[in-house]
Amino acid sequence: MKTTLSIIGLSLLLAGCAWMQNWQRFQEANKGQTMPLAATEAPATTSLMTPAGELITTRAPAFVTPANYNGATYQATRQSAMVSAPLYQPQSMLNVNQYVQGMMHDLVANLDDVKPQMIVGVTSFVYLDGSYDQADLLGNQLSESFMHEVHQFGLNVVDFKTTDYIRVTPKGDFVFSRDFMELREEQPIEFVLGGTLVQHQGGTLVNVRLVSVASKKVLATAQGFIPEPVVNALQESAAPGKLMLKQGE
Repeated sequence: MKTTLSIIGLSLLLAGCAWMQNWQRFQEANKGQTMPLAATEAPATTSLMTPAGELITTRAPAFVTPANYNGATYQATRQSAMVSAPLYQPQSMLNVNQYVQGMMHDLVANLDDVKPQMIVGVTSFVYLDGSYDQADLLGNQLSESFMHEVHQFGLNVVDFKTTDYIRVTPKGDFVFSRDFMELREEQPIEFVLGGTLVQHQGGTLVNVRLVSVASKKVLATAQGFIPEPVVNALQESAAPGKLMLKQGE
């Protein structure tokens, strides 16, 4: 009886060793290769729409490898996931400059005649239903932002608020002024970029145009909308001489 059990145990041990050797040979022969799905498991078919409007139908592999990676499918899947993402995810709020960039792109897209030597002056934006000789912080900041964008576009920009001297005072050194008596009477400005504002529910509408000073011809226009939180993010500085009230304790 003991002899029979010993023979059976030895047979099992030899069979196990032979199986391990065959498994090692199989691993070495298929090293670096991916295993296909089982024949009974057909890969699922996935249809995705790319940003360009192209419908792509692919068979989803068991796992992603460089051989079966598809950039268009990945981007379409990523954008679809972003659209279906929860709205409660925190998002960084844009500032006025980002909205000005978009309006500047629309402005140059329909610019009638672009001349590299054209000289542009940028003015404050005023409210359509208000006085055209008074601007608020938003209107002045739009002027500053568009001045930067026009210069980035490659056009010549004149800052007509620059004086011919630097005024040195105990409170600082200044070269800009809004007093027309301190500025040049004539400026080499050929075109003016300005616009109007309209308060709208949820934000402010912005109308932009580039106008020829000589002919008053409108060379380009653009429109945009700045959400109210972005407008409210602008904060007026405490001007000297302004009475600041402090809440009592």
